[in-house]
Amino acid sequence: MSDAGPQPLVQVRGLKMHFPIYAGIFRRHVGDIKAVDDISLDINESETLGLVGESGCGKSTVGRAVLRLYDITDGSIKVDGTDIDKEKLRHLRPKMQMIFQDPQASLNPRMTVAGIIGEPLIEHMTLSRTERLERVYELMDAVGLNRSFANRYPHEFSGGQRQRIGIARALALNPKFIVCDEPIAALDVSIQAQVVNLLEDLQEQFGLTYLFISHDLSMVRHIADRVAVMYLGKIVELAPRDELYEKPLHPYTQALLSAVPEPDPVRESERKHIILTGDVPSPSNAPIGCNFCTRCPRAEDICREIEPEFRQVEKGHFTACHFVGEPAIKTAEPTAGEPVEP
Repeated sequence: MSDAGPQPLVQVRGLKMHFPIYAGIFRRHVGDIKAVDDISLDINESETLGLVGESGCGKSTVGRAVLRLYDITDGSIKVDGTDIDKEKLRHLRPKMQMIFQDPQASLNPRMTVAGIIGEPLIEHMTLSRTERLERVYELMDAVGLNRSFANRYPHEFSGGQRQRIGIARALALNPKFIVCDEPIAALDVSIQAQVVNLLEDLQEQFGLTYLFISHDLSMVRHIADRVAVMYLGKIVELAPRDELYEKPLHPYTQALLSAVPEPDPVRESERKHIILTGDVPSPSNAPIGCNFCTRCPRAEDICREIEPEFRQVEKGHFTACHFVGEPAIKTAEPTAGEPVEP
């Protein structure tokens, strides 16, 4: 990466997350599920990076691995210029938090709202009971929860309210970076926009940086500044939001966006949909060459033999495809899976 300009808040290099497969009576190691296979990306301060892809491509695993909720197989992760390792993890934990997909499963049913939001304060800060309660009230105000709800339990709330509790808990330690792991997927459509608007308001108020993981391409277009597209454990395209939606370069991104319906029935009837044949290969037995070659309508022999380089083809626009033109901007040669800024 270029040394010019400010360093990104989050730097991920060569991230791999492989889950071992054991079989037989002696539980021998017979292979690995390559859920995340050599991913590199940067997230700038106060930016929202959208991470999209179909179910099972490794989006959520990326989010959890970046926060070191898993022991990663390989790679390095820096947050605010500091390498995350086991020794520094507890010290860095207040800077990075997570909002989970299912608000009901992520909240302890035996704890009150005040207990859930206040738990991180007990673990990481030295506050009196009064100071802690006042901080809990401030957080409830920030996410739009009535203070009178402090002594209620999670089952007494709707899905949207439970997600607000989870957001308040994530904000408790004044983090800089939050991974939003499909935070609206389990909510009613009528509530989804409210939660996304709340996340945007909180980002502006507290200067937060988001990794927003979702399969809802319309919602990602609304909230993200840049978008990364994943397929079978790898990032196949990364670009500014408007550029990616208006001029996708990778065949998978083109197919993904063609599946998003247009609200105008006339325009929808005129659109050409790209229908992919076949199933997604198993992450334990990925194809040789390009991961997408088994379903790509443009695949040729080179795609089945040589893995395409993830490279910059236009300023800020990276993709991994043999049939996309040579980089418009000449830069230093990137390592595998690593974007290079001019």
